[in-house]
Amino acid sequence: MRTILKSSAVAAVTLAFAGEALATEWNVSLWGKRRAFTEHVERLAELVSEKTNGEFTLNISYGGLSKNTENLDGISIGAFEMAQFCAGYHRDKNPSITVLELPFLGVSTLEQEIALSQAVYSHPAVVADLARWDATLLMPSPLPQYNLVGVGDAPTTLADFEGLSVRATGGIGAAMESVGAVPTSMSATEVRQAMDSGVVKAVSFAPHAHMSFGVIENGTWWTTNLNPGTVNCPVVANTTALDSLPDDQRAALMESLDEALEHYVTFYNDETMAAWGPALDERGIEQVTFDDAEIEAFKAAAAAPAAEAWIADNAARGLPAQELYDLVTGMIADDS
Repeated sequence: MRTILKSSAVAAVTLAFAGEALATEWNVSLWGKRRAFTEHVERLAELVSEKTNGEFTLNISYGGLSKNTENLDGISIGAFEMAQFCAGYHRDKNPSITVLELPFLGVSTLEQEIALSQAVYSHPAVVADLARWDATLLMPSPLPQYNLVGVGDAPTTLADFEGLSVRATGGIGAAMESVGAVPTSMSATEVRQAMDSGVVKAVSFAPHAHMSFGVIENGTWWTTNLNPGTVNCPVVANTTALDSLPDDQRAALMESLDEALEHYVTFYNDETMAAWGPALDERGIEQVTFDDAEIEAFKAAAAAPAAEAWIADNAARGLPAQELYDLVTGMIADDS
């Protein structure tokens, strides 16, 4: 039996014969450290190994293979076989999935975020968009609505955001800009240094990231209900590597995605959110809640203009932007 390996792969496929057994190793590029955000990938690795009796292994690396902002590029050249990335890190490279990052879509649960993402990921235009990078979308990394942790005087009205430097990517950045804040896009691993040095005064994250990347160690306030949106961070496979898998190993991978996501949701709800409140209380972080009128004003300033701009910009790229937007908003309306 002869197997032809891609020369560009760093640790592509290892062959080991035991009868007809074919052992496969994939490298997986993540960043930071193991946390709620990566639990579905960790669980996927366990499931794949279990189902193939160790013949298919996912070797997970936290920052050792690529910068997080370059994971999609690494996938495109076959430098590794699987990776996680966030759409807002490079909107021009994956414009189709940024529809899921529009502000104030009204997503309320992780389960709903999964359903929306899977529907968008399976749209032919989205499949073609990621195919430009030899990438196949496997599963989302569902996150709750983002809120801000900041330093200095806590904002109590929308006017208080005027001139505030905020780490915020994608649609959240556009939302913050609509109320006068100054958004800065940077990767999660750069945030703590930027906050310590005063480059940003506030950081937009989901709870797990505020804890994992040390934002709450010097933060003094947190917005409880700003909820401008979230980011979309898919897990993808190199399509060539995926298509090269033996049938049983491919089945083990694809059939494990739902179970990996179920584990993720349980972990996020039961572990991360249970730790979030006590973590704030232990550090004496002030919790800022905006009244309904302020939230509605924020939505009015941010939601419709951002959606209109997204549709116009991406229609000009040749994407069925209105169709993608209607898909997402229609599913949300059906759930309400």
